[in-house]
Amino acid sequence: MFDLNKLVRQNILSLAPYSCARNEFSGTASVWLDANESPFNGPYNRYPDPLQKQVKERLSAIKGVDAERIFLGNGSDECIDLMYRVFCQPKVDNVVAIAPSYGMYEVCADINDVEYRKVALNDDYTINVDALLAATDERTKVIWICSPNNPTGNAFPVADIERVIKGFSGIVVVDEAYGEFSSQPSMRFRLNEFPNLLVMQTFSKAWGSAGVRLGMAFASEAIIGLFNKVKYPYNVNMLTQQFALDHLAKLDDIKAWVDTLLSERTRLINSLDALPQVETTFPTDANFVLARVVDADDIYKHLQAQGIIVRNRNKVEKCLGCLRITVGTPEENDAVINGISNYGTEQ
Repeated sequence: MFDLNKLVRQNILSLAPYSCARNEFSGTASVWLDANESPFNGPYNRYPDPLQKQVKERLSAIKGVDAERIFLGNGSDECIDLMYRVFCQPKVDNVVAIAPSYGMYEVCADINDVEYRKVALNDDYTINVDALLAATDERTKVIWICSPNNPTGNAFPVADIERVIKGFSGIVVVDEAYGEFSSQPSMRFRLNEFPNLLVMQTFSKAWGSAGVRLGMAFASEAIIGLFNKVKYPYNVNMLTQQFALDHLAKLDDIKAWVDTLLSERTRLINSLDALPQVETTFPTDANFVLARVVDADDIYKHLQAQGIIVRNRNKVEKCLGCLRITVGTPEENDAVINGISNYGTEQ
């Protein structure tokens, strides 16, 4: 049985959150003398909306999730860190995660002094649901599932994710940073079914805005309320909020970007598969390709020498001999294809 209050750290339950000036007034005013702001250099002299209401209203219409169930953070990394700060007692609690996966789950666990338990994916990069659930105990607060997964690229079947959610009394985080590149439906539409589900998405990947640092979390109003209680008052600045509003008016452009990347992903995979230097490419639902090559370290250095930067995953669990290659523009993809193809051919 899921009981949110039993999962939350007691000091967080009793926390009196900081109440900033903009939290204490709603309506229209012409004279603002409450927050010790400068009267000059408007509009940047004013603190931003601490709850990003306009952005959430716009996102609500696009994502099909009530605004009260949306959290906006300084990148998804803030959402990840808040999971630990809200739910995990240092030196006492633990979390469970698939491996390999996104590295910040473990980094944030280490920062917060929380035990991080890894459960290896199967050799075909599928989830061992039974092993994942078996790794939990009465002190496990969170299970992390990145789907599509980084660095393997594959999305996990909804049935497997459902089994994890139903079989665990803590919170299951499904990180859909690469979800727009997958044909699999988003788990955010299942929030009403699963009160212990939190889904993360981001402006960084399909929406082409990694430099803006804006992450999204979708969950029950109760979980989002806890995030808002603990977050820094003005965690998303005015410039980022305005950028988001402008960017959310460009959905046709974003769809065109995704369509182009999906087409280029297919071309990149086919071209890599034809190279003798590439042993295999793995199925991907993301905007990158994991490729096993004849000598990952040497080919990585070879590409670097040509000014081409990919990610060497050779020392990552279950990724021996692999490079992770982001899908770029046609010209960038041609460069990496040509760069790998001329490896070992130099006179």
